[in-house]
Amino acid sequence: MALRDLTPWRSHHLKEKLFDDNPFAAMHTEMDRMLAHFFDEDRLPSLTNGHRMVVRWDVAETDDAVKISADLPGLTEKDIDVSLADGVLTIKGERKTETETDEKDKHYHRVERSYGAFERAMSLPNDVDESKIAADFKNGVLELTLPKKPEAKKKAKKIQVKAA
Repeated sequence: MALRDLTPWRSHHLKEKLFDDNPFAAMHTEMDRMLAHFFDEDRLPSLTNGHRMVVRWDVAETDDAVKISADLPGLTEKDIDVSLADGVLTIKGERKTETETDEKDKHYHRVERSYGAFERAMSLPNDVDESKIAADFKNGVLELTLPKKPEAKKKAKKIQVKAA
């Protein structure tokens, strides 16, 4: 027996024995499980197949524009709707399930890919020129360019910080 096996908090086997009858330990474990399940975006319930499609995006800013890159695998530009209303940019669409007409006897053991309708929205900053927003779609990635208004492109004045 190794020395670490004598320390209850380091030995998994002894830890199980110590906490078998402890209701607080069981509650702690269950709370951890529930919180982990709740914050797992990919497993949020939907009415379609138990898993909703989640739009993942990166938002970056340059001096001239705000750039959004959204992953939309398995879609075409016809499946995507990008709209702007009241300063809110919305991306929505639907990824339909594949239809196996030739393989009617196919039985799935596991389905992990997301299908169904999706929607994601973002309030735009005031300095974005809404009339010049452009969208490009290539290889499953939607690239949105939101140019800034000319007055927003002015450089900020650098203020020197002095020691007191």
